[in-house]
Amino acid sequence: MAIVPDADQFTRFAETAGEGPIAMLNLIKFRDRAEYASYGAAVLAMVEKQRGRLLWHGEPQQTLIGDEDWDYVALVEYPSRQAFLNMVTAPEYEQIHQHRESGIDYTTLIACRPFPTP
Repeated sequence: MAIVPDADQFTRFAETAGEGPIAMLNLIKFRDRAEYASYGAAVLAMVEKQRGRLLWHGEPQQTLIGDEDWDYVALVEYPSRQAFLNMVTAPEYEQIHQHRESGIDYTTLIACRPFPTP
């Protein structure tokens, strides 16, 4: 399973119209929890530098519907798609990404936008 987007997925994300905040839902199965923890500590500072924030994270207890088995779930909000793109294309991100690659066995990353407030 892939742990980074392919070129087409990345391009579609970058070209999707829409202003305002975006939340990234991270579903992760660990290969090496300590390696991912190194990435997590460093990337959180980068998220905050982009004016993003960790909304929630935790350990799944059980899957009620579906077949996947996840070790970790995180919901991270960015003020815009561009803020996320700025972070993941920064040279500093490339330096820490190796810990993400070493730490993850498989993952799903879902970009979510909020519904308009009535």
